[in-house]
Amino acid sequence: MSRAGRQRGFTLLELLVVVAIIGLLVAYVGPRYVSQIGKSETAAARAQIEALAKALDAFRLDTGHYPSAAQGLAALRERPASEAKWNGPYLQKDVPADPWGKSYVYRLPSSNGSRNDFDLLSYGRDGAPGGSGENADITY
Repeated sequence: MSRAGRQRGFTLLELLVVVAIIGLLVAYVGPRYVSQIGKSETAAARAQIEALAKALDAFRLDTGHYPSAAQGLAALRERPASEAKWNGPYLQKDVPADPWGKSYVYRLPSSNGSRNDFDLLSYGRDGAPGGSGENADITY
């Protein structure tokens, strides 16, 4: 059998070089990819908060006031017993959890003097007030 007819395999050294190159790529790209995931979760939370705020404004236009703190965001999906002018539902689906699986915080009246009569926020990845980066509060 001639040398040309035999199948040529990879040497151990060639395989180690390929594995090392893949490892370097993962080490370089991995952290950038993970940081993009965090940014996308924050952007998703901002978009959901904006949508909830618009639904709250629609509720106010119909009823003349925002839902009480006791009624909460659930009043956007189900008619509260005391709301004769309710014309919802104001959301097509149930109130979503934030991208980290926690409930959005709705407070009426606003406790921080925001531009709105209400507070609507997510506490970020850590689920605790304050923080920075991905752990920062996302407010409306």
